[in-house]
Amino acid sequence: MKTLIILAHPHLDTSRVNKILANAAARIDNIEIRDLYKLYPDFKINVVAEQAALKKADRIVFQFPIYWYSSPALLKQWEDAVLTHGWAYGSTGHQLQNKEFLLSVSVGGGQEHYTRTGLHGYRLAELLRPFQSMAGMVGMKYSRPFITFGARTITDGELQNQADHYVKLLQTVTPLPKFGLLETESDS
Repeated sequence: MKTLIILAHPHLDTSRVNKILANAAARIDNIEIRDLYKLYPDFKINVVAEQAALKKADRIVFQFPIYWYSSPALLKQWEDAVLTHGWAYGSTGHQLQNKEFLLSVSVGGGQEHYTRTGLHGYRLAELLRPFQSMAGMVGMKYSRPFITFGARTITDGELQNQADHYVKLLQTVTPLPKFGLLETESDS
């Protein structure tokens, strides 16, 4: 299975979590990592190159830190430029049909902050809903997100454990667990 990771972190060089996860993933066969901020520091996206990479992949992963309840700006621009009508969706846009889609996201706060009664007032699953909707629009199979909570406070041991889990997940050949409405985080 060929996996493509679309990595979107504007400061990967100073990142602790995403840099370690990306480095762990890079050691796996059949994985291509496209670091958007390294490839496109000027935000001028090569749509043809990105679509070619997507077309070759069986599984597509968006890896990024949550910034203000969403993705970093370049990932949104990438979506707007690359996932075009007639290519990714619409009556003739079927290039991503039946590919697996996985989010690998990190947040600074702990899981307790992402509940209805927590600091943010929403479950993380709710904040990720636009990505689930995008996957549905282009015909990809949305999988249970891989989430790293507590990026600011995670210990080295916990981070290594998380990286090991990420590698194991990325090496999974069978379809990843699906993420449905009944499988969301608790409403607490």
